[in-house]
Amino acid sequence: MTQHNSNQDFTFSIKRIRFDEHYQPSSNTRLTTNFANLARGESRQENLRKTLAMINNRFNALASYDNPTADRYAVEIDIVSVDIDVQGNGETFPTIEILQPTIIDQKTNQRIEGIVGNSFSSYVRDYDFSVLLPAYNQDQAKFSIPENYGDLHGKIFKSFIASDAYQDKFHKAPVICLSVSSTKTYHRTANVHPILGLEYRQDEYSLTDAYFEKMGLKVRYFMPPNSAAPFAFYHSGDLLNDYSELELIGTISTMETFQKIYRPEIYNANSSAGQTYQPSLKYQDYSLTQIVYDREERTQLAIEQGKWTEQHFIKPYKTILEQWSNNYAV
Repeated sequence: MTQHNSNQDFTFSIKRIRFDEHYQPSSNTRLTTNFANLARGESRQENLRKTLAMINNRFNALASYDNPTADRYAVEIDIVSVDIDVQGNGETFPTIEILQPTIIDQKTNQRIEGIVGNSFSSYVRDYDFSVLLPAYNQDQAKFSIPENYGDLHGKIFKSFIASDAYQDKFHKAPVICLSVSSTKTYHRTANVHPILGLEYRQDEYSLTDAYFEKMGLKVRYFMPPNSAAPFAFYHSGDLLNDYSELELIGTISTMETFQKIYRPEIYNANSSAGQTYQPSLKYQDYSLTQIVYDREERTQLAIEQGKWTEQHFIKPYKTILEQWSNNYAV
């Protein structure tokens, strides 16, 4: 499905693929994407089966009311891929990949649309973080960020959310749920939400927080019941009131499962975060899931994909992208 957005000159198209035990990453999926990494190698089917079981179990644990046998709900996940057509000539570039859970209430046979977002992958972000930023800092005495860093990416994202393609398919604004930053310290507040759990705050934005702000997203940090650490929830509206409890549980169960697999030092730690918390990937007291995941490969791939983006998107469309970005108005 392709639709033109009347107040912008880029066209977005959306494709869906089910993330289940038969999932095969498509040729233009960012392979650094965590779910794609799980779906490769000889353990792929077992990885996928176990991942989905973890998501369902966590969902039922959080949605415990009227659920005595803890098996009332099942979660289906779609990978939503977004392509952008910059020149309106039908040639597209893969821009964004996000997830959307659907919650199946097996007691009432009802299908409940979950929140779109969850994980967030973007080729342009790979370019910004893995190519542009290191190149800019090569000759700097101390780490700094280029002027207008993240502007183009933020405007592409906002343009997509405002597009007919998004508005026709999704009824609510996205929520992205990511790991907290290992360079920052988080402090627990007195605020407790029944589903999102204990709220934390921190004194300054991480690089990722600032990058997501350019996408029009604010951040709040919550540690759900029985989680080991807080998560960063990036959202544009009112996180606590715009979404139902089941919708929020869909996001938590999906993203906590992925984070336990690929950041076990933080999210599968054997003790949970205290009043003051600094996440660390060097933390030793954690458990491993039974799921095989290659973190080193992911770092390498991010660099390769950043270079690929530079070659196939940033450089060829440089003039168009600059003009569009300079004229872009929300």
